[in-house]
Amino acid sequence: MTTTAADPARLGAESRRNLVLLTACQSVGQAGNVIMLSVTALSVITFFPHRELATLPATLQHLGVMLFVFPAAAIMMRRGRGFGFRVGSVFGMAGAGLCALGLYTSTFLLMCAGGLLLGYAVAALQMYRFAAVELAPPSYRARAISWVTAGGVLAGTIGPALTRATFDVLLPIYLGTYLSMIAIHVVVFVIMGFIRFPPMHDPATSAADEPQRPLWRIARQPRYATAVVIGMASWATMMFLMSSSPLAIVGCGLPATEPPFVIFLHVMGMYVPSFFTGSLIARFGLVRVMTVGALILMAAVGVALGGLEAWNFRVSLTLNGVGWNFLFVGATALVTTCYRPSERGKAQALNDFLIFGTTASASFLAGFLQERIGWIALNWAAFGLIAVALVAVLSLALQRTPWAAPAR
Repeated sequence: MTTTAADPARLGAESRRNLVLLTACQSVGQAGNVIMLSVTALSVITFFPHRELATLPATLQHLGVMLFVFPAAAIMMRRGRGFGFRVGSVFGMAGAGLCALGLYTSTFLLMCAGGLLLGYAVAALQMYRFAAVELAPPSYRARAISWVTAGGVLAGTIGPALTRATFDVLLPIYLGTYLSMIAIHVVVFVIMGFIRFPPMHDPATSAADEPQRPLWRIARQPRYATAVVIGMASWATMMFLMSSSPLAIVGCGLPATEPPFVIFLHVMGMYVPSFFTGSLIARFGLVRVMTVGALILMAAVGVALGGLEAWNFRVSLTLNGVGWNFLFVGATALVTTCYRPSERGKAQALNDFLIFGTTASASFLAGFLQERIGWIALNWAAFGLIAVALVAVLSLALQRTPWAAPAR
């Protein structure tokens, strides 16, 4: 039976079903990303002598996002979301397999190549939030993004749990963890086949849609530029501190079991607020919620500067995740109002290209600067990134166009 707009109850049920399945994919797929970020540096230093390069495979994952986001968007525009997401899962299997092989053979370059291929999987994963908007009515834009993003709560449980269960079952240490990542992407590939995505080119709307604007015209819109800057600054701050935290924790003499627990708390901070972030935006407004997010990031840095005990890392990284969530969900909701349906592929791709170009740089500098200047200096540097996000958020109040208005 074909679903139509004339059957709202059926449409609502199907939308909920598709969003639930997409959230499940987010939960499982993001768990692989949590594993990659939490164990890569620790696994590299088991055989590679240059500790300052320990985060390079994770950095190359973010570089891969930047390189692959436009091809991934183009495939989805041509073949549909479902096909494009499953291609991402295939890249995830291949990338995790290369990381496992690199660790098994003590070949740093293979681990780097695996990280690069995993970048395609993450590029597809990050587009789940845009697919959520397409599966829900326009009035539920922020809530749909928030709902799917909340899948990270399970990811934050699955990822550390798999790490603890697999890190020492095979030698070398962490080999079993990378093999579990392959299984994660297989599961996502299977679930994705049950989701019914709307066509990327809807004949009912494309005829009335205005011609596509050049990408530079989309990018120069104040709302679009503001959304991208907020996304870049929030992701850079989060990645800057999260990527270096496992090395900092172990370097302070805390037990090796502490980094996975801190990452678990951080991921909970990133995704638990998603259960209510969309509702907060609807009630209090985008500017207020994102301003609070920037202030929470500042509080996180303040806690980190207060000491090097376990509780400092736990509280700081948790607050870091909460502040990122408020800024990320808000920036994503904002950017979806800045393009027409026919422009969404390239507009979304440019947004993620710029964001993950920034996170790639932040991830690389995190490991390098952690070894050279230390955890405390890293946190002082993070204040500058947070200030950029706060200024961008406050600039929204000066823009006359309401943030929720659709682009025309």
